[in-house]
Amino acid sequence: MKQKSEFEKELIFPIGEDNRAYADYFAGNSYLNMLSLKQVVIGSVTFEPGCRNNWHIHHAKSGGGQILLVTAGRGYYQEWGKNPVELHPGDVVNIPPEVKHWHGAAPDSWFSHIAVEVPGEGTANEWCEKVTNEEYGKLK
Repeated sequence: MKQKSEFEKELIFPIGEDNRAYADYFAGNSYLNMLSLKQVVIGSVTFEPGCRNNWHIHHAKSGGGQILLVTAGRGYYQEWGKNPVELHPGDVVNIPPEVKHWHGAAPDSWFSHIAVEVPGEGTANEWCEKVTNEEYGKLK
């Protein structure tokens, strides 16, 4: 498994800082590099192997949702009630508003994506329960 310094060489954007602001909503360590806070909120999020965020929902009265642009490593995305989808560099995930989901690294790989918050009216994120070790343990 790659060390952090090795994985950083693969990244398009710098890894950023420890993601302390959202640490309560992640199992494992992640890093956040905010790329834009104007017009459209865009962040580069990097997950250590085994790190994933909690189930969550991007609410919106209109518009909203999130787009993930996978830039490095191997990870997963899963919508509530559906099977997980394995992600690789170049994959794009369009997450509509009101869809409960999680995303994060594979157990044996670093993972990085650009997260684009789709503008909308009345947007808010709801953080839900953790992805259980049993759920996560079923991944490849």
